[in-house]
Amino acid sequence: MTTAQDNMPAIALRWHRDGTGAALATVVETWGSAPRPVGSQLAISGQGDIMGSVSGGCVEGAVVVEALEALEAGAPRLLEYGVSDDEAFAVGLACGGTIRILVEPVGDAIPEALLAELVSKTEAREAVGYEVNTQVWTRRLVSPNEAYGERFLSDKSGFDCARFVTIHNPPLRMAIVGAVHIAQPLVTMARLAGFDPVLIDPREAFASAARFPGDVLVHDWPDEALEAFAPDHRCAVVTLSHDPKIDDPALTVALRSKAFYVGALGSTRTHAKRVDRLMQAGFSPDDIARIHAPVGLDIGGKSPAEIAVSIMAQIILQLRGPKGRKT
Repeated sequence: MTTAQDNMPAIALRWHRDGTGAALATVVETWGSAPRPVGSQLAISGQGDIMGSVSGGCVEGAVVVEALEALEAGAPRLLEYGVSDDEAFAVGLACGGTIRILVEPVGDAIPEALLAELVSKTEAREAVGYEVNTQVWTRRLVSPNEAYGERFLSDKSGFDCARFVTIHNPPLRMAIVGAVHIAQPLVTMARLAGFDPVLIDPREAFASAARFPGDVLVHDWPDEALEAFAPDHRCAVVTLSHDPKIDDPALTVALRSKAFYVGALGSTRTHAKRVDRLMQAGFSPDDIARIHAPVGLDIGGKSPAEIAVSIMAQIILQLRGPKGRKT
């Protein structure tokens, strides 16, 4: 789920505690070309205010009406809508589909204490799943260690038999090493794609607030900075400095981590020299094969922004595409 979607429980909780009442609507199943993926959420207040989306605008109006009625009745509802070809075209899709939406009033269907715990865990950047048994209407929170391990890894909410789980993962992270021109558009693109980016460069003249206003800047040496950053399976690491004194220490830490993506700027010849240095440092060919180099998809990018697009596309392909492929 994206960061914006993860805010929906917090918004619904706030409306409920303000006394206006609230319901959460969640996409639980889709068929065909549905406008929003499973797990997408819409928060609805008792006054009809909305935040989020379950259909990109196709059926939100109908969902709001159902949510207000569910709030009055104090019971959950499972809704199903067919999105016509005309409606789908209006929100940028080529054809229609069908979506199934679970509407849950806060306080009556979702216990306030359970929702508050969910919000607390997501704000603490903990991975947590919200499970609903739609046969007996019980609810609980689950961690990746308890259940749904593969769903947490793939950010995939969905049904397992009668149990639907909404996955609330912490935001994706990206460590960008080297405050070069490419880093400027890449930081912005990463944030727009739902990542929390951190820019690492010991050269304060490069990694300055003037060049990267509002961004998180770390001026420690890259290996120390990345050790503190602690890359995990929801983290991408990109080295851009083109200076072995900066990039190699970062790659040393990245290759020993669980980062799902490791990329390094440089030509094929530059990377061959990098491979020799890493082999001498004790890394195996399989370790080094994790590095995407030259970094980015080969789309013919020339400008810093175009190269940043190619890097961002490769990162997303590695994250969301078929597993086990080298892109």
